[in-house]
Amino acid sequence: MKQRILKGWNLTRWVYFALGSVMLIHVIYSLEWFGILFGGYVASMGLFAFGCASGVCANPNYESEKRV
Repeated sequence: MKQRILKGWNLTRWVYFALGSVMLIHVIYSLEWFGILFGGYVASMGLFAFGCASGVCANPNYESEKRV
């Protein structure tokens, strides 16, 4: 778990973590507590590298599929 948090940071993970953190700060400031679920989920995607933040959502290139 420690390796997953500390290693492999790329631009996508930074963006997810930053956007999730901004969402959490805004939700807490505006007292709309239901938004903590969404902000926490997006921030944790960046922090723990799961979902699209880990690069799993990338689609293969169409041209490379035609060559095979």
